[in-house]
Amino acid sequence: MLLPTSALRCQLPERQQELHSANFQFTATKLWTEYMCPLWALWTFLCLCWRWDALAGLNSSHTQFLANLYLPRAQLLPHGLPPTSLNLETEVEKRFLRDPSWLPLHDTDFAFQKFMKVSQRKPDVDSLLNCTPSPLHSGISVIRDPTTGMLLDFTEVLQENMGLSAKNSLSLQRQPGPPSESLRGSNTNYPFLPGGMEELTLEQIKKNSELEEEIDFENDLLKVPPGFKAGMDFTNKDAKVAKSEVNLMSLLSTLDEISNLQPDTEEKEGDKQTEEAVKLPRTNSLEDLGIKDATPSSIPSEAGNKDKQNPEEKKKWAIPVDITSPCQDFYKRIPSPAFKWPFELDTFQKQAVLKLEAHESVFVAAHTSAGKTVVAEYAIALSQKHMTRTIYTSPIKALSNQKFRDFKTTFGDVGLLTGDVQLSPESSCLIMTTEILRSMLYNGSEVIRDLEWVIFDEVHYINDADRGVVWEEVLIMLPDHVSIILLSATVPNALEFSEWIGRIKKRHIYVISTMKRPVPLEHYLYTGNSTKTQKELFLLLDAAGNFLTKGYYSAVDAKKERTSKHAQSFGAKSSSKATSASQDRAVWLTLLHFLSQRQQTPVVAFTFSRTRCDENARSLESMDLTTSVEKAEIHSFFQKSLSRLRGGDRQLPQILLMRDLLKRGVAVHHSGILPILKEVIEMLFSRGLVKVLFATETFAMGVNMPARTVVFDSIRKHDGTGFRNLLPGEYIQMAGRAGRRGLDATGTVIILCKSGVHDMAELHAMMMGKPTILQSQFRLTYTMILNLLRVEALRVTDMMRRSFSESHRDTQAHEKKISQLKKSLASLPPQDAEGQLSDILPYYHTVTELRTTTEAIQRAILDSVNGLKALSVGRVVIVNNKQHLNALGVILQVSNDAVNRSFTALIICEKGNEEGEGKGSGGTAFPHRYSTALFIPEGPCSHTVQKLKLQDISGITVKTLKVIPDRIIDNFSKRQQPRFRSDPPGQAISTATQELLQLAEANPGGIATLDPVNDLQLKSVEVVEDCMRLRVLQASLKDFSCTHSPTFAEQFARIRERMSVQEELDRLLFLVSDQSLTLLPEYHQRIQVLQSLQYVDGSGAVQLKGRVACQISSHELLLTELLFENVLSPLAPEESAALLSCLVFTQNTQVEPHITSTLKEGIDRVLSVAQRIGELQRDCGIPQTAEEFIAQFKFGLTEVVYCWARGMPFAEIALLTDVQEGTVVRCIQRLDEVLKEVRQAARIVGDSVLGSKMEQASLSIRRDIVFTASLYTH
Repeated sequence: MLLPTSALRCQLPERQQELHSANFQFTATKLWTEYMCPLWALWTFLCLCWRWDALAGLNSSHTQFLANLYLPRAQLLPHGLPPTSLNLETEVEKRFLRDPSWLPLHDTDFAFQKFMKVSQRKPDVDSLLNCTPSPLHSGISVIRDPTTGMLLDFTEVLQENMGLSAKNSLSLQRQPGPPSESLRGSNTNYPFLPGGMEELTLEQIKKNSELEEEIDFENDLLKVPPGFKAGMDFTNKDAKVAKSEVNLMSLLSTLDEISNLQPDTEEKEGDKQTEEAVKLPRTNSLEDLGIKDATPSSIPSEAGNKDKQNPEEKKKWAIPVDITSPCQDFYKRIPSPAFKWPFELDTFQKQAVLKLEAHESVFVAAHTSAGKTVVAEYAIALSQKHMTRTIYTSPIKALSNQKFRDFKTTFGDVGLLTGDVQLSPESSCLIMTTEILRSMLYNGSEVIRDLEWVIFDEVHYINDADRGVVWEEVLIMLPDHVSIILLSATVPNALEFSEWIGRIKKRHIYVISTMKRPVPLEHYLYTGNSTKTQKELFLLLDAAGNFLTKGYYSAVDAKKERTSKHAQSFGAKSSSKATSASQDRAVWLTLLHFLSQRQQTPVVAFTFSRTRCDENARSLESMDLTTSVEKAEIHSFFQKSLSRLRGGDRQLPQILLMRDLLKRGVAVHHSGILPILKEVIEMLFSRGLVKVLFATETFAMGVNMPARTVVFDSIRKHDGTGFRNLLPGEYIQMAGRAGRRGLDATGTVIILCKSGVHDMAELHAMMMGKPTILQSQFRLTYTMILNLLRVEALRVTDMMRRSFSESHRDTQAHEKKISQLKKSLASLPPQDAEGQLSDILPYYHTVTELRTTTEAIQRAILDSVNGLKALSVGRVVIVNNKQHLNALGVILQVSNDAVNRSFTALIICEKGNEEGEGKGSGGTAFPHRYSTALFIPEGPCSHTVQKLKLQDISGITVKTLKVIPDRIIDNFSKRQQPRFRSDPPGQAISTATQELLQLAEANPGGIATLDPVNDLQLKSVEVVEDCMRLRVLQASLKDFSCTHSPTFAEQFARIRERMSVQEELDRLLFLVSDQSLTLLPEYHQRIQVLQSLQYVDGSGAVQLKGRVACQISSHELLLTELLFENVLSPLAPEESAALLSCLVFTQNTQVEPHITSTLKEGIDRVLSVAQRIGELQRDCGIPQTAEEFIAQFKFGLTEVVYCWARGMPFAEIALLTDVQEGTVVRCIQRLDEVLKEVRQAARIVGDSVLGSKMEQASLSIRRDIVFTASLYTH
């Protein structure tokens, strides 16, 4: 029996006044005040007295005192009295109350002595100072004779990785955590080291140790830890017992002396070992010791071996597998496979199985129904054989449930982990959503230790804008020992994606891609809308993949003929693309009658509107597609499946409507349908009892339910921003549902032409186009940043660098090039920077800036209308390139290519330099490039005709010449031929050359040029600033003394070579640095937000608010702020649930909820917190307005959730909103996950009241149809 001591101490004197018996009062007081008897003994004494007084007829005041003494004590603790290990009540009663020999009833002094003996405890001060011993750093190893196995000797070996735990290490060698954290892990755990991320290299450790400051252990010690009010006092005090100083050097020297005392025989025996081992030298720091210890002599040799490998092999991580040739030796290579199928495997499946047997990672891209699941099944069987574990991840919960049923039937030992369900978590194969795997990786789940395979199904889901980032995070965070299996629909860039994974994981990924369909598809256009026209089905794309224009034009003609007849009968009407409900009904009735006659059911009709799905299904009330036997089977299955629902829930309008539809073989499948109804429909469809299924696009995502025929109601869909045609990948995914393997020779795909035939180009692009490539949707989230910041060894920049969005960064190639550039830079001759050449480096920078400024102005001129007008035929220009230096030329022709515009010009030059052979390199020309002195030939003047780029024209003069371009070009071209080479130039060329020479001689110091601002009217700020800068730079060139040096040209060539290498080196160093990361600015902005909200401190350490936010998967900032501002505390559990529904509900509703005043206040507080966070994000530079941030939170379901939590039946809450039942159920299910997260977060903060309130809220919504167990899992 345990009682709160302080409570009893303070209240006992008051209670004593209520006692009437003098002996009773005296003895109890004496026991307590004088003898300080242990509480349990006092309590037993009081119990005994109560027992005796009851027999003696004691009045009730004593009993009341004792009851009051004990009972209120339980209320002083928040959860009552602490639990005891075992109930002592019976034992106490037997020993103390029923045994008169032990306690004489009247001799209380003797009884007290007995109590003292029983309860006597000896004080043990040493126990307060006790701590767990540190783990042993060495162990004993046995040496045996290798031939006989006889024990020869024992040797001491050093134990590595001692003292590692989930709280301080990323290593797989760390000790396992408590069993309660083995599955999901803990948010205080370190994750395991992600594969491909190396630990710090020797150079990095040395660099870090160099950066560390020297600590003065006398003056620089910090006294108060962060968060503490008081700290340690390090001032010198007189010690009573002087102890000798012990330093590290003395300890190491002692160890060396001990090692020197070993006998010679042992040294001889251990020669081989000592050669391999690295001797520990004496050092002044433990870090140096660690550095030298971490680099055994074997490492250089390994590095040498790696360098000898083919460099091409190191680059190519993705290896395509040839599946064209049959795999003849499959059964020889795998004589006893881990799993056998009742059918012969395809070649691509065999190749994948071979790679799995070799423990390689694979990417399998194949069409729907091609048999990708075979690869997953073999991996599961292999892990069971190896006694390891496999995780199968899927993008959607419904697919997880289906796979659980399928694999459970096949393998038995299968578990399921979703947000609200946890079945057999100890199984060898675990099926879960990708978000749960991400959480397990961040939280260091012990399951990861035993993991051999992770299977990612529907990898093309990585293109999803909201959730695609989860796939990338998981792929990056997986440890090195886990192999990866990626299953995807056909994607064009499977090799590129696999190359990225291979590079970040440093392992080969084998890409197995097949375009072959097990059941080929035939695509048709359908124009029928009545009994007469029901056979108007036109083949557009045959099974061989040929696009048939004849079928297209036949469909156009059929539609046109009917339209013209309609116009003749009723007068021409404006044709609109929208069709009425009656027209739709006629088309569907006609088509479905036609298909049922041809035995082409079951049919999946893809309709990109939930409302249209429901309308189409309801319009078929006259159609009955099932036999009486099938009706009985449907009725039996339907009743059995819904038997677990409450009576009221079975009478929901949606269930009654679906029951009637299903009996006639018609069904609807979209997100608005109740989950249990969707499962019933899927199971009936897989049995062939649903003949026509109206479904939205989600039905095609992974749900393995092939049909005989697929019909497209339209080829346009709304993607959240606007209407567009289906993408090729979307069309292929949905059309791939047609054709059941082993049942149909071909699958039929039909596109309805209700209002008119679709454009041929659109149809061709959709059917024949390439599927959507896999694209990175990587983005930074606060949860990701906080999860990585709490682990020192992992950096957010590492995660960003390894994302698919940065896959173009070939860091290894860059680093190799950087080392080469550093070597070449070191080998360059030193530059002379003394005397006149002291300013050669500033001169180089000035000239470089001049060049870039001029190029910017030239681009602006070329992009302007006035600039192009000025650069017309006859304009005199100044030419500067490798061949010409400030030479005058006249434009003869301008090309029409707007991108790479070129100018044909006649340019004067020295005799003999027409071909550019006279003057050599631009090395000597380049320094004087901006000299205004024009080129005047020293000897006879010659000419050349060249095509110039814009950068070759350094100035546009104010002069123009009258030239005849065609004659000049023709004459020059003619004289390039060998037999006409000696002919004199034509009159037109001679005249133009003479005029250019006269202009140069008249203006030797420079000729007036057109000003971009004043003459060409380029008034933009950039051009004006560049022109002003250009004048300043040109003027500054005169002040440099280096140009007068005799060795200037040679030195300038050297410095230009050195600077070009340096610039390339700087560029590559930037590319491999964090500064070049695309998301780095956003990362700094988000860190600023977290620091402002005190989630992290200035040094990046995660604070309490940050640890709470790590528990929350979405809207982490808002939820954490609500928690710390006590917004949820004053609310009742059902009100808290209603308020938090804004985090999971994403639709707009037309119905205004009727809510309590408390809830209205709560909503206002949520909106004010959201406003504050939104404004803070905007102030920190995140490109999202506060209004956009607030718009994420929708309160349309608050009334529905509030009433549901208070116990209202589902049929009644469905009438409170216009949101469909399936959406309501899904939101309440997701809300339950949010409540669990908030409960966990409240416990971290220490708010047990809020935690229990969240638990109550969770229990209040977990009932009836909303949380009915899945049919797949039971």
